[in-house]
This record gives sequence, structure tokens and C-alpha cells, in this order.
Amino acid sequence: MKIRFTIIFFLYAFIFSIKAQDHLSIQLDYANNLFNSRQYYDAITEYKRLQFFDSTKTFNYEINYKIGECYKAGTKYDDAIKYFSFAELSARNEDEYCDSKTQIVRTNILRRTTDRALQLCDKLEKDQRFNGKSDQINYWRGWAFIFADNWENAAKSFDKINSNHELKKLAERTDKAKVSVTFAKVISYILPGSGAIYSGKFLSGLMSLGWNLLSGYWTVNSFIEDRVFDGVVAAELVWLRFYRGAVQNAEEFAIEKNLDVSNKSLHYLQNEYKGIKP
Repeated sequence: MKIRFTIIFFLYAFIFSIKAQDHLSIQLDYANNLFNSRQYYDAITEYKRLQFFDSTKTFNYEINYKIGECYKAGTKYDDAIKYFSFAELSARNEDEYCDSKTQIVRTNILRRTTDRALQLCDKLEKDQRFNGKSDQINYWRGWAFIFADNWENAAKSFDKINSNHELKKLAERTDKAKVSVTFAKVISYILPGSGAIYSGKFLSGLMSLGWNLLSGYWTVNSFIEDRVFDGVVAAELVWLRFYRGAVQNAEEFAIEKNLDVSNKSLHYLQNEYKGIKP
């Protein structure tokens, strides 16, 4: 009698566990459908409800990973990293571990914590579970440099993957098109207006040069004619004003040009690049 009762008990328990598992699978599918429909915050609610009822933690990795993706899509990067870290802890194999670690790097890139992203890439190179994944690490390292506006190092990272890599060529073109802000300022100290011309602002540079030459002529001519007061006024209020303005404009124009160059490349990456993005 006891044996029959025990068999019946375990049979019912088995049937109940199967039904419970089916219910959790249905709940997971429902949450995934919300995610695929880009209803991210509704999806988070359903994933967390599933997590509450998943007492055996069968879907713990999937839940944490998907919640991380939802927060990432909603630009809640701190929360995204938190749940990708949970997913890493509940990973059941090397692929799941690597996917969650990679997502943490990608999210750090998006929130522009470049130093942290690069530190993680360095650690992954020493992680045995990332053996054979050096191209993947260099790929995201390159993206980290792109988001830090460091196109020279980005090109070096992509070159380690392939010397003809599309992103390597883009990074090289972008770095070559940028100008040196320091050089623009230095040459403006030597010849006012030259920094603006170097930065591509030809009209502004020529006007600045002209005003500096004219105000300099007024100043020198005033001293030659013994009009000392006029010379001091011309030097203080006119010549030095145009001289300082030329240096300041050179710096601003150089920064503006570099920003424009970087933005064009970023616009291409956002709208035309077909590869994987952070």
C-alpha cells in the first residue's frame, strides 16, 4: 500500500512539475513577444513576474539577460549592466558567459565609460573562456575608442582583426581629416588668422589677419607720430582684442571642425554600417 501511495505521489509531482514548466515557458514566450515588439518596460514586468514564479531558477539566465537588453534599449545603462552581471553569474555554459560579459563591455561603450570598457577588454584577453575570441575583443575595443573620439587607436584595434577591415579604413580617414587644436593655436600666435585658415575657415582667417595688420599699423603709426596715448589705446583696445580673438577663434574652429568630422563618421556608422554595433 505504501509503495503504491509513493508511486502515485511521485507521479502527481512529476505531472505537476511538467505543467508548471509549461506555464513558465508560456510566460517566457509572452515576455519575449513584448520584447520583440519593443515594449521594453512591459517586457521587464513580465520577465520579473516569471522570475518570481521560477522557483527552480530554470530560466534565470534568459530572464536576467533579457531584462538587461530591455534596460539597454531604454538607455538605462547602469541597470542594464546590473542584470547582465546577474546573467553572467547564472550562465550555464561558456557561450552564455561570454555573451553576458560582451554585453557588459558593449553597454559600457554606450554609456561612454571608455576606461572601464577597455579595462574589461584587457581582462577578457586573459580569460581562458575567451580563448580564440581575440577578434571579438579587438572589435569592441575599437568601438570603445570610437566613442571616445580616439580614431587613431580605433584604427589600430581593427587592424589587428583585418588590415582591410571597413572600420579600420573609416577610422584612418576620420583621424586624417581631423586637425590639431594645439597647432592651430600655436600658428595663430605667430600669424593671427592662420589657425582659422588651417581649420578650413578661410574667410574668417583672412578677415582676422586683415584686422590684425590694420590695427597693428594704427598702433605703430601712432607711436611714430608721437601720439603715445592714441598708440596705447589702439594697442590695448584694438590690436590686442583682434590678436586674442584670432587665437581663441583658431581653437574654436579647430574643435568645431574635428567635431564635424567625427559626427559625419558616427552618422555613417549609425545609418549605413551593416555590422554589429554596441
